Order: sequence, then C-alpha cells, then structure tokens
Amino acid sequence: MATTPRPGRPVRGSQTGRPIMALMDLLGRRWTLRVIWELRDGRLTFRALQEACGGLSPTVLNQRVRELRESGLLEAEGAAGYGLTPLGRELIDQVLPLVAWSARWAAALTRARGTPRSSR
Repeated sequence: MATTPRPGRPVRGSQTGRPIMALMDLLGRRWTLRVIWELRDGRLTFRALQEACGGLSPTVLNQRVRELRESGLLEAEGAAGYGLTPLGRELIDQVLPLVAWSARWAAALTRARGTPRSSR
C-alpha cells in the first residue's frame, strides 16, 4: 500500500520530497480533490461524503480520508462527521482562485471553438 505523501520524503516526481511535490502527489491521487472540495462548506458524515462524491467506493473513500487525516487537512469529530482542519480550509482558500481561472479558461476555449478555422 502506498504511503501518504509527506514533505521531505521521496514522492512521485521528486526524490527530495519538496513540499510542493508532496502536495501535488497527495492532491493528484484520484478522488482526493473531490473529497476536499465536498467538505468546503462544512462537515459531512462518511455516508453523506460518499454520496456527495457520486457514490465513490467506501474502500477508496476510507483510504483518502486516512491520507487526508495523516496530512493534517481533514479531521473526524464523531457523529458530526469529517471536516477540514484550519490547514485544509487554507488550502481551499488557495484553490478558489483556480476555480475562477478555470471558468475563464472554459469560456476562452468555448470562444475559440466558435471561431471559424480560417481566422485562427
């Protein structure tokens, strides 16, 4: 089983484990960003989080929750469910500008597709 990426340890793409590379390895794992994104508005129980993620398998969700807890981005609070830690909230704050950028990117691609080939 793969270990949770951590700064200072070798990770995918970096033998030195630079912090940014450890973060990219963690966030690049399937479903990780989705789990974080679904918790942006508040806590969810395991079942509610699974449903919010489109029925993600419990095995994968358990693994992602474990990795995110080990990384200090997610916490569990009994029946209240899972929520982002202050560090996890800070990560969401850093991701939000990418959400706005992605909307501009999508609009630019849509405009480009609408441009006749001869004028490109």
